[in-house]
This record gives sequence, structure tokens and C-alpha cells, in this order.
Amino acid sequence: MAYKAPVRDLTFVLNEVLEIDRYSNQTGFAEVSSDLVQQILEEGAKFAEEVIAPLNKVGDQEGCKWDNGKVTGPTGWKEAYQQMVEAGWPGLSSDPEFGGQGMPAIVGMAFGQFTAAASPAFSMYPGLTHGCYEALHANGSDAQKATYLPKLATGEWGGTMNLTEPQCGTDLGLIRTKAVPNGDGSYNITGQKIWISSGEHDFTDNIIHLVLARIEGAPAGIKGISLFVVPKFFVNEDGSVGDRNEGVQCAGLEHKMGIHGNATCVMSYENAKGWLVGTENKGMAAMFVMMNEARLGTGLQGHSIGTAAYQAAVEFARDRLQGRSLTGPKNADGPADPIIVHPDVRRMLLEAKAYVEGGQAFILWTALQADLQKSDDEATAQKARDYMGLITPVVKAFLTDRGFHVASLAMQVHGGSGYTEHFPASQYLRDARITMIYEGTNGVQALDLVGRKLPANGGRAVMTWFGEIDAFVSDNAGNEAVKPFIDGLADAKKKLQEATMWLMQNGMQNPDNAGAASTDYLHIFGLTAMAYVWAQMAITAQKAIDGGSDDPFYATKLQTGRYFVERILPDAGSHLAKLKTGAEVLMQMPAEAF
Repeated sequence: MAYKAPVRDLTFVLNEVLEIDRYSNQTGFAEVSSDLVQQILEEGAKFAEEVIAPLNKVGDQEGCKWDNGKVTGPTGWKEAYQQMVEAGWPGLSSDPEFGGQGMPAIVGMAFGQFTAAASPAFSMYPGLTHGCYEALHANGSDAQKATYLPKLATGEWGGTMNLTEPQCGTDLGLIRTKAVPNGDGSYNITGQKIWISSGEHDFTDNIIHLVLARIEGAPAGIKGISLFVVPKFFVNEDGSVGDRNEGVQCAGLEHKMGIHGNATCVMSYENAKGWLVGTENKGMAAMFVMMNEARLGTGLQGHSIGTAAYQAAVEFARDRLQGRSLTGPKNADGPADPIIVHPDVRRMLLEAKAYVEGGQAFILWTALQADLQKSDDEATAQKARDYMGLITPVVKAFLTDRGFHVASLAMQVHGGSGYTEHFPASQYLRDARITMIYEGTNGVQALDLVGRKLPANGGRAVMTWFGEIDAFVSDNAGNEAVKPFIDGLADAKKKLQEATMWLMQNGMQNPDNAGAASTDYLHIFGLTAMAYVWAQMAITAQKAIDGGSDDPFYATKLQTGRYFVERILPDAGSHLAKLKTGAEVLMQMPAEAF
């Protein structure tokens, strides 16, 4: 099965639905046009399909190899990474001041869907590097920016984030890695970090680690954590690679269920030299830049794996002959019909297609908000910042959950063949599973949404979100051709608002109620967000048809959207019913009774 980048789907969303040409007056969009975006995505598709995708199975089968602290990637991966750097893809949305191309985040996220689908493990190397770049771009000193950003922006050097330790995962207040000042502005960093993606490899000349540590005497918990930049190799004044930072070592590789092609490392720091990023004891705020970047990237990754899995399932369903159509043979000259004629197979494929295409639009809509945060108009920028805070946990959790669901559906379509390694379904399912866990498990994302993002600024973000949907529904209420989409969105928003009110009334008096409701609430939110982008796509597709287009793309888009509205969106009602049961049934059972 050969992965095919969905260029038409993404350009439809970018150019016809979101109409990015309208944003030419916004920061970062001056040089961007729909024609340019089309060219970028067409070239990006070729790179993903021809260079990256063929390496996906190789990476799964070979994995990475550790030898006395050195890690080598799977066959062909180093060369492909270097091709990517030479072609300029890692710097697509980086600052031109540091060698990037200055494209908006929405263009980078579109290309990112291609690379993550072609090989999720491969895409993590440039993905983590870009997150490191963003964190230093936002928080580094001028000297740190000048030293590290030119090579991070282009992907010539790798980057990582070092948070987790053996005794702590999500609760980073428990970290023990310590930082001792040397008196010359540098610190000695000592501790162990685990599960460090891309922590050591042979793709780049240098790897720049961002490490959370506690300066001696710092306050306990989160309030005493600082962020440090710790390079694998020191950097000379002329920007060249210098001596080895001997205190930084990869102590081993994790043996994992999936993403075998990415080096997931145990990193040992023994008096490794590092430099403070930002302010002492404010490391979590600085690291959140990279963490939020990673959460969005993880949502994109989980969804993109689902995209590739769906494509494989469609190809299999067209080729696999088994049984006869319930309404009479469709392949009369053959011994059986292809399984794509069977209603239940079509249910699985349409469910996958509806999530895939809805997720594509949801990611790009969110990326547009990320770009609008930089608007010169403060009202526009504030609204975008509010939305990014509110939506980020939903993108991460909802899209990874649904991406894994799509990968599972794809395996089911393959039947017994999917459970073997002769077909790609098994790898997609294994690779997708981690996305629901790392960068904060989906349960933690739900708690973040309910506990922090909803009440922020007196609920300003969610109230603005409700207002936007109400206005959209009102503006399109008379469009009979897309009435099911508008009515479906209005109903989902009503359920989300009802769930929000229930949380306000019951979560405050008993925090367990908020915790027990959080995952169902997040799924109602995700379904509402997807209903919103599906309604926008439906209006655009119907407008093209009404304008005389006979391109079957638009009719297919409407049919897929109908499946979402009729067969998926009703799930919001069941999530609301479960949410309202509260915490009692969860919390009354004694721990020893489990």
C-alpha cells in the first residue's frame, strides 16, 4: 500500500473553506497566497510519498540501535533526514531572521499532516526540533537565540524536551534533576530523564536538549523548577560545533510497542554543562511553549496515522473478494464481490473517512488561530489566544482518540490479514496508541480543559466560542440545502452548553464531579468542534455545486459529512447522559474492591 498525501482535501480547506487569501493583512500572511500554498503542498506531498513513506516499514522492522551511548537510526533514515534539511522543509514556518522561510503555522501544520502520515516515527525528529526552536525563540536570551536558533530552525541540529523522570511523569513537581551554579553563568546538571524522543541519533551534528531541573535551594514543587539548554556538543563563537559535553549521555533505548524508528532514550546527566533559559524557578512557563507545540503536534500525529490507516483499509476493501452483495452480485464474473460492497464494511470506512476529513479541517482551523495570535489587532489576537488555550487539549485528546479508533477500524476492515505484519494495519495501530499517552495522557488533557481552560478569565474563551457558533448558525439558518449540518451543529452546541452549566453547578461543590465528567465533556467539545468545521465544509461544497461545478469531490464531501451528522454526532447525547451521572458511581467503591 502506498500512502497518498491528501493534497486536494487540504487545499479545499485552506483555499476554499478558510479562504486564507483573506488574511493577507495579518502578520505572517503578506507573502502567502492560495497559489503558493498549492505549490508548497504539492511538492511536500511528493517528498512525503517518495522519500519518507517508503521508510515507514523499514523503521518499524529495524528500529534504532544503541551501542555504548551512540544511537543509529534505521537504514536510509539519516539520508532521508538530510534530504529534508537540504530541501528546507524543517524551516517552513520558522523565523526568517534565523534562516526559516516564515510561512504561517497553518502551512507548516498542513505539511506536517503529510510527514506524520507517511511515517510518524520519522516526523518526530523534525517535530521535536521545531518545538525546541519555538521554546528558545520565545524564552531564550539574545545570545542563546544567536547560538542555537539558526541551526534548529533549519533542522541542521536536533532538539529535544527533557521532562519525565523514573519517579514522575505528569506531576513534574516531583522531579529530582538538580542544577548547581558554576559561578560563570553556567550550571552543572545532574539527573536522569526517561522517554526522551529523539534524544540521541546520528542524523545531525548536534542535539540541543531542553532540560527541566531544580536549582539547589529552590522552592519545592512546580514553583522551584527551572529550564536549561544543554547541548550535546558545545558551540564555538563562530557557530561551529565544539567539544563534547561529556556529562550528557544516552544510557539506553526504550523497547516500545510502536514508533520503533524513533529513538526513545534514557538520558543521563552527570555534571553536564547547561545554561538557564529565562528566569530561575520559571521553567514550567518557559517549557509550556514547547509542551503546547508538542500537544498540537501529537493531535496531528494521531490523526495523521488514522489517515494513512484509512487509505490502506480502502485499498484492501476494494481488492479483497469475499461473499456476495446482499442485493445481488456486483462482480458477476468473479468468484465473489469485493468487501467494499457490504454495508458494515462501508460503515467502518465512512466512519473513518468522516473522522479523517473532519480532523484535517479541525487541525487547520486551529492552526489559523495560532497564526492570528500574532495579529496587530488586539481583539483578534486575544480571541485567538483564548481559543488556543481552550482548544489545544481538545485537539490533542480528541484527535488522538479518534485517530486510534480509525486505525482500529482499518484493522477490522483488513480482518485476519490486518493482524499480521504482511499488511500495514498492525503497525498503524501500534504506532497510534502512544499518541493517547504522551504529552499528557488524554485524561490529563480533559482535566486541563475542565479545571483550567474553562474557568480561565471568567469563562471568556468558551463564551466567545458559543457566541461564534450561535452567530454562524443564525447566519446560515435559511440555507435549506445544508440544513442537517446547521441543525446538527446547533444541537451539539446546545448539549455542550448544557454540559458546561452542569459542570459549573456540580463541579465546584464536589471536584470529583468535574474529574468524573471531564473525559465525556472533552468528547462533546470535540464533536461540536468537528460539527462546526463539517458545517463550514458543507456550505462551501454546496456553494460550488450550486455554482455549476460537476467535480465529484464536492458531492463526496457532502455525503461524507452526512455520515458524520447522522451516525457520529448523536454520540454527543450519550456523552452528556454519562457526564450527568457525576462521580458517585466512580468514587463510592472502596479501592480494595477493584
